[in-house]
Amino acid sequence: MKVISRYVLREHLGPLVFSMSALTSLLLLNYIAKQLPQLVGKGLPWTVIAEFIVLAMPFTIAMTLPMAVLVATLHAFSRLAADSEITAFKASGLPMSRLMRPVVIAGFLLSVMMVWFNDRIMPAANYELQTLMNDIARKKPTFALKPQVINEVAPGRLFLRAGHLSSGSGDLKDVTIYDFSDASRRRTIRADSGTLALSPDSRDLLLTLYDGDVVELNRAEMSQLQRVFFTTNDVRVRGIGNQLERNGSVAEKSDRERTVCELQAQLQMAMQRRDSVRAALARIDAAAAAQFGGGGTTAGSGSAYCRMINWFRSWGDGAAGTAVVAKPTDPGVMPVESAQPREVAAAVPESAARHLKPAPMIAQDTAGSGARHDSAAASATAGHDSAAAAPPSAGNDTAAATPVARDALPAPSSGAAAGDEIQTPAPVLAEAMKIQLNSTQGLILGNQVEIEKKFAIATACLIFALLGAPIAFRFPRGGIGLTIGVSLGVFGVYYCGLLAGEELARRGYMPAYAAMWGTNFLLLAAGVYLTARLGSEGTTHRGSELSDRLARLRDRFRRRPRHALGG
Repeated sequence: MKVISRYVLREHLGPLVFSMSALTSLLLLNYIAKQLPQLVGKGLPWTVIAEFIVLAMPFTIAMTLPMAVLVATLHAFSRLAADSEITAFKASGLPMSRLMRPVVIAGFLLSVMMVWFNDRIMPAANYELQTLMNDIARKKPTFALKPQVINEVAPGRLFLRAGHLSSGSGDLKDVTIYDFSDASRRRTIRADSGTLALSPDSRDLLLTLYDGDVVELNRAEMSQLQRVFFTTNDVRVRGIGNQLERNGSVAEKSDRERTVCELQAQLQMAMQRRDSVRAALARIDAAAAAQFGGGGTTAGSGSAYCRMINWFRSWGDGAAGTAVVAKPTDPGVMPVESAQPREVAAAVPESAARHLKPAPMIAQDTAGSGARHDSAAASATAGHDSAAAAPPSAGNDTAAATPVARDALPAPSSGAAAGDEIQTPAPVLAEAMKIQLNSTQGLILGNQVEIEKKFAIATACLIFALLGAPIAFRFPRGGIGLTIGVSLGVFGVYYCGLLAGEELARRGYMPAYAAMWGTNFLLLAAGVYLTARLGSEGTTHRGSELSDRLARLRDRFRRRPRHALGG
């Protein structure tokens, strides 16, 4: 039996390597073509290009490995059936499930490996790739500028907006420059047209502007405004450079650049914050709070996975059963109190909690019948996925921690003292809470989708191995046409279902686990059904079971007129 298992796996190895290489190359070339405008014309060394390709490969491999498993399974078993080797195995009394066993076990091992790959390798590579792309975008401003957008030419000092930008030539139309290099004054330059180029040493940016004006406002003399018109104006921005400077600072991670436990930690904290805001909103407007549904947390794949990781870590340290809990003294970790402290602590390892930044806390008092509410502010800035928890605190004065968007709070009047309390009307506070509830709910749904998607894509290796074998057995003469046709059909169904489910889950129309795992369960059911019917396929040397049935049906209709005439 070991000989047969090795033989079957060896038949799959060649098609797996070939299909993996071909599919990965196609998707990688497609991604590089999309990023080509950000790379050409910048004089990048070959090492940077090679690094870009290597960092882009993990995401591509995560998508193409399940495809390669299906292609290899279809091709290998179809070839065995076409060469009558499957018939020889049947004649020797070997069941088809025995031939499938090593392939299914190998698919299971690949799925386990892909869980680790999607959790560790792919997020780290995505983060490094995004950092590299940001560094490349700063290398040569001529190619990094975008029209109709305020571009940051010099960080914190100079911003440029162009209505039209000619690619490659550096010609500008409808130019506006905002100069903040001098803290004592603000200067705005407008021009009908201009040109953009680098100095000969490629360190300074040279701007030549035509037909415009310069508006300058001195902060010391706010009542005076100076405006100067010009026909030609040369602006030199020093220190731009054309060297690729690698940014060593740690930037904020997106949801696709976080590990499962980091996403789970952020998810738990966002749920606590959502429940806290909803409880505070219920005291102000019960009807509005009821629109956001009930509270509580939903245990998903991420919670079970992080518990398992914590168990292995504690077992390796000699303290089996003890979860690793983020300490309040750790930098960047906010103390969390919850109605379920053990569940949250077990799902939030220390390595994941270090990447989460707490939201700033501000006190907010409202005038009323003696009840006082303490509000916690949590800024939800675009492009940041970090979340912080502010659980409600119970006390004799009915205090409650209420996260409120900082931008939603009204600014104090000019006559208010620094230590005066800010009076916020209840309707304004309620609207701010609604805005933050919507933002927090979007963060929760996004994290749930990313967690379930990591596991669903990894499990596809096992499902495709189970689905491909019975299809190949039923169509022994399919050949390469069967492999390509079935593969394209399954890929289309699977990834369209995955994308549609992701969109529905992010909008809250479906639970994340149902949206991400729905297509997996459908294909798994089809694979189990076809595998269960392997002994009744009725395949002959002439073709498949379907072709035999069609032939018998044609013969039946041909014989009926003859019997009718003979009677």
